[in-house]
Amino acid sequence: MSNIHVAVIGAGSISEMHLKSYQNNPDVVLYAICDLNEERAKAKADKYGIPHVYTDYKKLLADPRIDAVSICTWNNSHAPISIAALEAGKNVLTEKPLCKTVEEALAVEAAVQRSGKVLQVGFVRRYASNTAIVKSFVDNGQLGEIYYAKASCIRRLGNPGGWFSDIERSGGGPLIDVGVHVIDLCWYLMGRPKVKSVSGNAYKKLGNRANVKNLAFYKAADYDASHNTVEDMANAMIRFENGASLLVDVSFTLHAKEDELTVKLYGEKGGAELEPELSIITEKYDTILNLTPQINNLSFDFVAGFQQELNYFIEVCQGTKETLSPVQDGVEMMKILCGIYESSAQGKEIHF
Repeated sequence: MSNIHVAVIGAGSISEMHLKSYQNNPDVVLYAICDLNEERAKAKADKYGIPHVYTDYKKLLADPRIDAVSICTWNNSHAPISIAALEAGKNVLTEKPLCKTVEEALAVEAAVQRSGKVLQVGFVRRYASNTAIVKSFVDNGQLGEIYYAKASCIRRLGNPGGWFSDIERSGGGPLIDVGVHVIDLCWYLMGRPKVKSVSGNAYKKLGNRANVKNLAFYKAADYDASHNTVEDMANAMIRFENGASLLVDVSFTLHAKEDELTVKLYGEKGGAELEPELSIITEKYDTILNLTPQINNLSFDFVAGFQQELNYFIEVCQGTKETLSPVQDGVEMMKILCGIYESSAQGKEIHF
């Protein structure tokens, strides 16, 4: 297999997961890095032995040696950078969400079709080992038709601030940041049915609670407690054309006793829980069984998940695999996310 020359655009915190994973892949040459902050880009280049540093992604994309790019920038730049990269003949892995609006998503999809290149949306949970196990049970009919799922990703205190709390750059708060992961995970394992309607609520009640002491949480590099224009929490009921439904709630901050991460699927023959720990629920000989797979990690392994995702992307670039998270799925996910925000703003269910 030929080596894939990769460039990473955006040198913020999530770029570390991309850079480490690419460094661990023997088929990758880390060729270039780009960030508006040249000092930060140079620091990453020094750390990972990257020979080319840019502050303008358009100049980076003009280099014919680059085969593929990872886009690790603010959400509002995902679409224009993705389109430019595709038009420059590069394969693209863009961090989730695909973009900020459905219109942008459709424009990215059109660019994929025009260019003939691949765009992989960074739905990292699809590439995790516990997801693959549940998918094998689903694909082999062990759970039957999955008609209901529910997921929660609750942080009692965890608004990262910075660009995460600036709606112009992020497109939203916990729904578009962490909610996208659990919604997509459920939707993927449900068979990716077309969305029919969405009824949602987004609340701005608590702010970022910068007053709270004695409890640490992740803060963005550009954290600014005075600027917060995103929701604190959101919830939604999502209905699909096949009759299935998904219930979800997410938060950056909430008066909850503790953080909560749950992902549950319910089918006609059995069920599955992926979080907080993987479990398969089934029935044999008139007895209900809770099955615990014997695996290394019963919950999502963040580092291993990214490694598997980026290894998969490189195989896609080499032409040996098709991505598990194509641009079409990114479009459908933007319909769901934007539908929830629209439903909340209008105070009514949104139909597609």
